[in-house]
Amino acid sequence: MTRRTVRIAMNGVTGRMGYRQHLLRSVLAIREQGGVDLGGGEVLWPEPVLVGRRDHALKEIAERHGLTEWSTDLDAVLADDTIDVYFDAQVTSARVEALKKAIDAGKHIYTEKPTATDLEGALQLARLARTAGIKHGVVQDKIFLPGLLKLKRLIDGGFFGEILSVRGEFGYWVFEGDWQDAQRPSWNYRSEDGGGIAVDMFPHWEYVLHELFGRVLSVQAHITTHIPRRWDEQGKPYAATADDAAYGIFELDGGAVAQINSSWAVRVNRDELVEFQVDGVHGSAVAGLRNCRVQHRSATPKPVWNPDLPVTESFRDQWQEVPDNTEFDNGFKAQWELFLRHVVLDEPYQWDLLAGARGVQLAELGLRSSAEGRRFDVPELTL
Repeated sequence: MTRRTVRIAMNGVTGRMGYRQHLLRSVLAIREQGGVDLGGGEVLWPEPVLVGRRDHALKEIAERHGLTEWSTDLDAVLADDTIDVYFDAQVTSARVEALKKAIDAGKHIYTEKPTATDLEGALQLARLARTAGIKHGVVQDKIFLPGLLKLKRLIDGGFFGEILSVRGEFGYWVFEGDWQDAQRPSWNYRSEDGGGIAVDMFPHWEYVLHELFGRVLSVQAHITTHIPRRWDEQGKPYAATADDAAYGIFELDGGAVAQINSSWAVRVNRDELVEFQVDGVHGSAVAGLRNCRVQHRSATPKPVWNPDLPVTESFRDQWQEVPDNTEFDNGFKAQWELFLRHVVLDEPYQWDLLAGARGVQLAELGLRSSAEGRRFDVPELTL
């Protein structure tokens, strides 16, 4: 097999998401499988160059995984003509400047979301990338999850008939940090550092809804901070200036309505940390990260409301599990492979910086809706 190497500057791999999902379970996993088979006896081989602010942390990660290249000098890395792709998993507030530098250096772009802190910044990045003629992609991992892939299979097969509504529940209790360590970084709860669940999760909901059910036409949201005081990584208290819960109603192209609750101040009483219930005329489904259950109209029972009698049936047992019928790869890794094939083979790829800008737009309008107590239309974006 002939090896075709793509060198990737990976910025932000000392963070939880950048390390676990993008380096360990995506790029390194691709190397462990022998690369990406391009056909014709050729494989694509990703070569990561680790970038960050803490030299000792980068060195430790590199040595742990047998890597040889890391740097705290982003400018020098981008000036290296052998670097093909720049990947960004930094905190949101640092992302725009780094992406602009990478675009100016002529590197292809792959980035976490949100791509910017506001819509104008996100659109500017998309315009700059188009002008530069580079390839660009935005991580939209949820649509590559097994549960949502099964859901898409149901949609494509006509299982639902007319889709009426989508209801999503996402979140879990993030400890405040005083008597138990918080399982999310403190910057997530400071708006001045780009934190907030709306700017984090509304971009996810935009592409999930857009890809599976139709473009979001309008948004009405209530966004709030339930826990106003938290403790940081050093055990010091701080004011949580960013929102930790967002409740949104989205009108979709085609007439369906989606309601999605996102919260870091909710205790989980569901099978998975995120679940979507889709109700259609011909059937319903509940999809999570991995699993999907269905109830067809021919098998739908006829409950009768009677608060004077105890429930004698298990409603959950009346649903049928959707089989895998295939082997599902890690969602982040699957999208990495598609983007790298896009870079080297020019295969079609739709999840670009304009798609990323739609997510920023929805978060921005959601926050505005909550602040003003109004419903807002979501204009279609063009460059």
